[in-house]
Amino acid sequence: MTKLSQIQNIPFRSVWEGMILPEDLRRLDKLAPERLEVPSGSRIRLDYSDPDQVSLSVKLQELFGLQETPRIAGGRVAILMDILSPAMRTVQKTKDLKSFWDESYFLVRKEMRGRYPKHDWPENPREAIAHKGTRKKG
Repeated sequence: MTKLSQIQNIPFRSVWEGMILPEDLRRLDKLAPERLEVPSGSRIRLDYSDPDQVSLSVKLQELFGLQETPRIAGGRVAILMDILSPAMRTVQKTKDLKSFWDESYFLVRKEMRGRYPKHDWPENPREAIAHKGTRKKG
């Protein structure tokens, strides 16, 4: 290979997986998963591009019912939660979801309810049912 473009087309994940024993690959996936399931059922890709901070970008309504910040690496690393509005814009970044629900959520809720009236903004997000899209019917 003589060009960068040739290297960019190599499926490195497949090459990497072919070099690791299956049991080591399962252990790696458990410690550093590619995706994380949120309460809505979505499996969202984790962002490992910053070596100092793994992050997850997810709409706020998909987090209802989640009590604590998700962790990886056997519980040693808290994920930076990039909490998004229905328009996929960041409303808060936090590594402490509990504090977000206790302190910041009510300010976010106040601002977002008028802007996105078709979406749920429950008073108690810890007990609300997470979902994708607009307000659940029924």
